[in-house]
Amino acid sequence: MRFALLGSGSQGNALLVEHASTRLLLDCGFGLNETVRRLARLGVAPDDLTGIVVTHEHDDHIGGVARLARKFNLPVWLTPGTLRGLEALLQGTILHFFEGYAPVCIRDIEVRPFPVPHDAREPAQFVFSDGNVDLGVLTDTGCVTPVMVRMLNACAALVLECNHDAELLAQGDYPVSLKQRIASRFGHLDNCSAAELAARINHAKLRHLVAAHLSESNNSPQLARTALAAALNCSEDWIAVADQQHGLDWRQVS
Repeated sequence: MRFALLGSGSQGNALLVEHASTRLLLDCGFGLNETVRRLARLGVAPDDLTGIVVTHEHDDHIGGVARLARKFNLPVWLTPGTLRGLEALLQGTILHFFEGYAPVCIRDIEVRPFPVPHDAREPAQFVFSDGNVDLGVLTDTGCVTPVMVRMLNACAALVLECNHDAELLAQGDYPVSLKQRIASRFGHLDNCSAAELAARINHAKLRHLVAAHLSESNNSPQLARTALAAALNCSEDWIAVADQQHGLDWRQVS
């Protein structure tokens, strides 16, 4: 199993996970042409995709899903709550649902959804498994819960939101209402909270840790790396950072 990111941040998000002949796209917040271009950069064509898995309905995650799914006849998996209000957008697509956050096998990959506190209708984050190793993905959550710790325990790879530095956010130019939303328990994880989560899980099998969904205004790769490295007692160079423009190249998990 391997994974890559097409891009990560407020301007668009998409992650690709592959095992055997199965290739799943997690979210698609880019336009159709941009998505095709970014897939090509990773050596993948849209026709190679098995389907699209959706975390929640915010535009930086869902904005490109419908056009991509319709043009290439790709099935879409999402929670019933995420679909609510998106029926018109996703009309004409093949839909499957995560009912009660129950695991689903999509060909060669087991997909395990779990709930997160975020200001969306029924948001989910995911663990992807090939049966031997797990890839955990956690972005767009305002706080850490026991469910997250349990679901992400003993992953071999983890893509973890480090959205903002709390001090930079507080001192920045954002309106007060936006600052409050981001920092709330239904907003986004700051570096310290992400590091605390990383320290709480069993990371004995961890081969890849990727900081993702960094704010371009209220964070920096160096701040995210420093926080995560301190939590894991590892070199800062070992921590990867997914960015908005280039995402992250393929990482082999198994």
